[in-house]
Amino acid sequence: MSTVEPGAFLTLHYRLSGPQGDVINTFGGPPATLSLGAGELSPAIEQRLIGLAEGARATFELPAGEAFGERSPDMIQWLARQDLDELGDPQERYAVGDVIQLPTPDGQGQFGAVVQAVRDDGALRLDFNHPLAGQPVTFEVQVIGIL
Repeated sequence: MSTVEPGAFLTLHYRLSGPQGDVINTFGGPPATLSLGAGELSPAIEQRLIGLAEGARATFELPAGEAFGERSPDMIQWLARQDLDELGDPQERYAVGDVIQLPTPDGQGQFGAVVQAVRDDGALRLDFNHPLAGQPVTFEVQVIGIL
């Protein structure tokens, strides 16, 4: 039976949750596919997968800050409405609590941010910290396949 090794390509179900509940949960839907070491999961979570056998199901408790680091005030920034319009739909309206996706500087990917405030001029205060940064995390996994 094969086990998870660094660089493995995996098919799995997983759930990441914090004190407020689930942030990601693939159980009950299609499984996820990912490659260890590609940055799709945090290094601390990837380490928990190493050595698990195909078909294994496990739950890990990670202490506050280990999975996604500590919250950083530098990751909270204002973005002008003009910049938002250039990055997306100028007709889009935003509200506190919305999660928005913005393109990476190289245009090859996306990253998310949570809207913390909306000014009268349409500028947004965005929190780019991971939603589970600085919090204890429960990671539940079921390894379906290993390539």
